[in-house]
Amino acid sequence: MSNHENLETTLSSLGITALNEMQQQANTAIQENAEILLLSPTGSGKTLAFLLPLLSILQKDVLDVQAVVIVPTRELALQIETVWRKMSTGFKVTCCYGGHDMQTEIRSLSEAPALIIGTPGRLMDHIFRKTFTTRKIATLILDEFDKSLELGFQDEMTEIMSNLRALKKTILVSATAGTKVPAFTRVKNPVELDFIENKKGNSGLSVKLVLSDKKDKTEKLIQLLSFLGSESTLIFCNQRESVEKISTILKEEGIDCAFFHGKLEQEERERTLIRFRNGSVLYLAATDLAARGLDIPDMKHVIHFELPMRSDEFTHRNGRTARMLSEGTAYILLNSDEVLPNYIDRKPPVLDLPAKLNLPEPSEWTTIYISGGKKNKLNKMDIVGFLLQKGKLEKQDLGLIEVKDNISFAAVRKNQVKSMLGLISDEKMKGKKFKIEVAR
Repeated sequence: MSNHENLETTLSSLGITALNEMQQQANTAIQENAEILLLSPTGSGKTLAFLLPLLSILQKDVLDVQAVVIVPTRELALQIETVWRKMSTGFKVTCCYGGHDMQTEIRSLSEAPALIIGTPGRLMDHIFRKTFTTRKIATLILDEFDKSLELGFQDEMTEIMSNLRALKKTILVSATAGTKVPAFTRVKNPVELDFIENKKGNSGLSVKLVLSDKKDKTEKLIQLLSFLGSESTLIFCNQRESVEKISTILKEEGIDCAFFHGKLEQEERERTLIRFRNGSVLYLAATDLAARGLDIPDMKHVIHFELPMRSDEFTHRNGRTARMLSEGTAYILLNSDEVLPNYIDRKPPVLDLPAKLNLPEPSEWTTIYISGGKKNKLNKMDIVGFLLQKGKLEKQDLGLIEVKDNISFAAVRKNQVKSMLGLISDEKMKGKKFKIEVAR
């Protein structure tokens, strides 16, 4: 199969008709050069940009690990793994991260994957345990490497680099302009692809001020959410305590808002993101962990309940909206005691909200949990067929379905959940009885 046919097949698997300009240039540059620095905004398709060239780099006859992607967070690792699996490359991948069962990873690594995706601490752990050999690793990708450094992973990344003695190609990826290349990477003279400035010129982002006459801004936040209506919205705070507090207050007021931060257990983080992705929960209060590297859809609204200390985090938060050619708005909530930070050089226009507003309508969707996944030979079409035929749902009553290794989740319209669960309570799917209930 030619490279052109290979590309068409891969894009078809991903449901994409063509690469964007950044992806085209990255695909060529990564194949042709040993050192690459790729700078491109959040949501621009960087993951595919660095995964696609691997199809030409990886060799079918090599039975050891050939490439490693190092990422700062578990969520980013899982997102990249998902894209790789959708590409249907034929090359095995293993995802390694803290909070994941170590024995599961060791079993997967016993038959060496061509590609490993992982967080620095867990990858270093595997190298020390010698659960895979580094002797054939020729390609290293450091995705969001500046974030890894910011989170304090420099020692782990330095140690990993010292074990990659067969390295021929290093690709550094970031969404932050002006990021310096760390010395431990041994990258001296990279080919730089900078698409961040290009993005700014075409941005569909609007920024608006929402002023609170009270020090406590939660009342104004409720007013703003009521104004925006029932659309997916990210609410950013600086501290996890603030995130949890906002979620609690909004729920008490009748607005279902989930929360997301780094101290949550991995399973809880994943389930929260699933509910947000499928629209079962419309509002997510989050720390800057959600500003980049998460697999969540583009949205029209981002709210800065608290502004970050640094301009790059402000940019990354805003990158959750107005991606590519779309439009979106970032709202800055300020009380009378607060001033705009220096990195906002021009005062945004003030949005005056109507005094009387109805609370936003709750989501029409509920997330259903299914106690089986890929390892039980279940796929999306199995679940769709079962819920339509046995649960008597119409197609429009079924939303996003996500199939994991051992469990699955499906969005179902709230008004159909009770009857559906009653109809399928004694039914089998693919000859087996699974536990199916409203996800907690």
